[in-house]
Amino acid sequence: MGRVLHIVEPTLESEAGHCFSFVESLCAARNYADFEFSLWADRRAKLGTIEEYGARIHPYFLRRIRRIQELFLLRKLLLQPGRIFISTSGRTDLILVDLATRGDIPPKKVFMYFHWLRLSQAKASLFRKVARRHPHIEVLGPTETVVRDLRDCGFSRAFVVPYPISSSRASMPSDEFSSLLYAGAARQDKGFGLIVDLVEMLSSSNDQTPIKVQTSPDHYHRHDTKTKEDLERLRRIGYPWLEEYPETLSEKAYEGIFKGAICLQPYDREDFLDRISGVTLDALSMGCPVIVPSGTWMAHTVQRFEAGIAVDDLSAKSLKKAIEVIRANYSLFSACAVEAGIVLHKELSSDHLMEHLTADEPSGG
Repeated sequence: MGRVLHIVEPTLESEAGHCFSFVESLCAARNYADFEFSLWADRRAKLGTIEEYGARIHPYFLRRIRRIQELFLLRKLLLQPGRIFISTSGRTDLILVDLATRGDIPPKKVFMYFHWLRLSQAKASLFRKVARRHPHIEVLGPTETVVRDLRDCGFSRAFVVPYPISSSRASMPSDEFSSLLYAGAARQDKGFGLIVDLVEMLSSSNDQTPIKVQTSPDHYHRHDTKTKEDLERLRRIGYPWLEEYPETLSEKAYEGIFKGAICLQPYDREDFLDRISGVTLDALSMGCPVIVPSGTWMAHTVQRFEAGIAVDDLSAKSLKKAIEVIRANYSLFSACAVEAGIVLHKELSSDHLMEHLTADEPSGG
């Protein structure tokens, strides 16, 4: 048996969401046959292609007590040969690694991927303490801003590593527009209320533009109070050309909703200033133009390939104006999105991440 890479992703339970595509892209890497992938996921995990790739699935975590379970799992894994990769890391994960450690963490033993950071003074202080105690933890992030903040907290082993994109999603450009699309969980930071505003405006103006809206909850299976109110408002509108998807979609069904669509991402500009968006990557990979807030990572990506429009104003009126521009030139925007997907597949290959996770032999395994 080869060396073991333990991937810890406590909330991963299905093929939906960014957690799945992130982990799937790693397990699909075929250039690291000497490594066995050992994935620790939700107790109800059914992970389709990840299992087909040969990863050993451990249906382990119960959502309500996952943090306690993670602590004891880390204690066990730290004493065994192999490497540990926490693929969606946050402050709590860093605390748990610190609590689980008895002695020094050897080099190339623990890897943590921070998709984004918002460092308060207290949070930065905590990060600095852990960095001093465990200088060999390797911390990774998708953008220079994230990694710079980690380095400023004292992590000397901090590296920019591209957010891996699944190689399985690729499409041909579409000649004709079919619908608007809001993809992913219904959340306030992802502008769900603004989407409801748009549907309200379409309805009041007797517009007949089809719109597909995913209203599934977040990965904690819940909606916050404001989102619940917006959901009720959406259903009261009674827009006949609305197609709602209240449940998490299968991978095939999820890919299908992007065909001929314009993907609307009126995300909170501050929250997503330098965050990689899995929905943006999915949309471009499938030839779907995107409307995003200006000044963000999403905007820079879309503008680089002319695969959509970045708007300063996220109001319904502004979104409708951008929609009209893309609809009038849909085949061109779709072709640019496909080209973006092809280029990004190469630039965001999981090989970059796997090189970090597999290079050099860690102490003890």
